[in-house]
Amino acid sequence: MPYNREESKNIAFYAYPYIFGETIMKESRFQRKLIEEIEELFPGCIVMKNDPNYIQGIPDLLILYKNKWAALECKRSEQEHHQPNQDYYISIMDEMSYASFVYPENKEVVLDELQSALRARRKTRISKR
Repeated sequence: MPYNREESKNIAFYAYPYIFGETIMKESRFQRKLIEEIEELFPGCIVMKNDPNYIQGIPDLLILYKNKWAALECKRSEQEHHQPNQDYYISIMDEMSYASFVYPENKEVVLDELQSALRARRKTRISKR
């Protein structure tokens, strides 16, 4: 069978998520599963996917829950390259509310932090003594 350069490019493209024998989930699949988990954790929340072409570096997801919000930038692995301005927007949005990079290796930690950030805080109870 003769060598087909175009076909080999396609094979390389589809094999890209598999690095050194370890399977790395595609970012879109990871994001889809993450959205499902967030919607299960926060019934009635709204998860919005931001347009990456509108403002470069704005996080992928905006989560609205009751009177709180959070922003998440999905990466398919911890080593994934950060695009220009992503660190900036995560930093300033984290100061406003909660924002973080999320990838399979830190997903559980981020979901725990997200629960702390979005759950209603109890009002201070003043002793009647």
